Amino acid sequence: MEPRLKISNITKTFAGVVANDNISFEVNTGEIHTLLGENGAGKSTLMNVLTGLYSPDSGTIYIDNEPAKINSPADAYKYGIGMVHQHFKLVQNHSVLENILLALSDTGFIIDYKKVRKKVSEILKRFQLDLDLDEPIWKLSIGAHQWVELIKLLIRDCNILILDEPTAVLTPQESEFLFTFIKQLREEGKSILFISHKMREVMDLSDKVTILKKGKSLVTLKKGEFDENKLANLMIGDLELPKWTKTHKKFEKKILELKNLNIKKPNGIIELDDFSLDIYEGEILGIAGVAGNGQKELAEALTGLKKLDSGQILINGEDHTNSSCKSKYIAGIAHIPEDRKAMGIAPDMSLAENLILKDYKSDKFRKGIFLDKKSMKENAKELIEKYSIKAGPEGSPVRLLSGGNIQKVIIARELSSNPLILAALYPTRGLDIGAAEYVHKVIVESREKGMGTILISEDLDELFKLSDRIAVMFRGKNVGIVNPSEVSKTDIGLMMSGEQLK
Repeated sequence: MEPRLKISNITKTFAGVVANDNISFEVNTGEIHTLLGENGAGKSTLMNVLTGLYSPDSGTIYIDNEPAKINSPADAYKYGIGMVHQHFKLVQNHSVLENILLALSDTGFIIDYKKVRKKVSEILKRFQLDLDLDEPIWKLSIGAHQWVELIKLLIRDCNILILDEPTAVLTPQESEFLFTFIKQLREEGKSILFISHKMREVMDLSDKVTILKKGKSLVTLKKGEFDENKLANLMIGDLELPKWTKTHKKFEKKILELKNLNIKKPNGIIELDDFSLDIYEGEILGIAGVAGNGQKELAEALTGLKKLDSGQILINGEDHTNSSCKSKYIAGIAHIPEDRKAMGIAPDMSLAENLILKDYKSDKFRKGIFLDKKSMKENAKELIEKYSIKAGPEGSPVRLLSGGNIQKVIIARELSSNPLILAALYPTRGLDIGAAEYVHKVIVESREKGMGTILISEDLDELFKLSDRIAVMFRGKNVGIVNPSEVSKTDIGLMMSGEQLK
């Protein structure tokens, strides 16, 4: 059988850094092919080459055994290649149908809405999807946004579908439904390129797995030739995963009280709805919930980035409800934001500059009125090594780093200041196994020193592993707080959809 997609010796460099180094592998018709690799291994660059966002320096892409010239996303679509990105590309004020229409290039001067609606309805029926085509995107759940992106590819008859961390915004039940959907696509002859760091997903779905390491395609394995341990060892090589132990603690000192927090958008949408929560010294409080249910607003209210309509924030018993992000207490709260590129970094500044954004006024990094470049460089060197950041050439903009390495920069900056409280939104999203374990180790070690953590994550394995208690958010409300040792992931999944446990 000839492969549907053949990647042959693809090489791509940026400013002297080799992102893809002679990568080669094949994807067959009706196959789920997973790409695994550490942050900076070259996955994102390769996908950008496949979808026409980058042109390779050398190498060839073959579609159905014929060389393909992919110089733009439009070219990629012509060859039947489509991608669902981690950050969805939807127009919020447009309806579902209008967003799907925007993906079509052959509608002609006069759009036949009836014909397109019929075709979309057939896709919805075929896959048992429940979407209102006339609903504006902003009214839909984040999980529903993903279905719209997938329909955009199916209506264009894409035969090669690239899914980048597709379960990051889904409940466990939604993830299971997505897996059924992906397997159905495989049965219909679609070829799926699947990118994930979650080993259970990889084991469940993959017909083949290709490991990328340092920009090279290390090996491709067929189902039956790999297990979780083998894949992990291939990804991280001789690197030993950091070891840590979470001790049982009795929590007595309340360091943070959130009382009846309310935030409403100008259009009437409620972001926080009478939300209350207490955090104790040295406690890791996990918050489960599908992204978009008020988690971002909670973290921004806590860190002084968003004003409350009503409610109270007490830190060590003192009222800081109206404190700005520049105040002593609020500035001392570490914050790992949901959107790392938009809020977590100054993209055009260097890595060294980004690592001192919260401390640039400190005597440690100043010589009079000027920044101390030597101290900044030493600080960067120490944190790059400690957090295994794959840095580019010295002085280059931090935006040129991979998404996972940008996340490491943010975490390194925030946790190096020994904060009283950490508000962490998806701190290991997009991180490889080694980096994620190191973040877990740092959070747990900080717990032993008394740091209270609000850990917001869509990964229930992570929440059950780290949390002392788990709260569940749904439409801005605190649905309930549970002990992870006393409930199942199914219970949490039900709470994530608004149900309260009996």
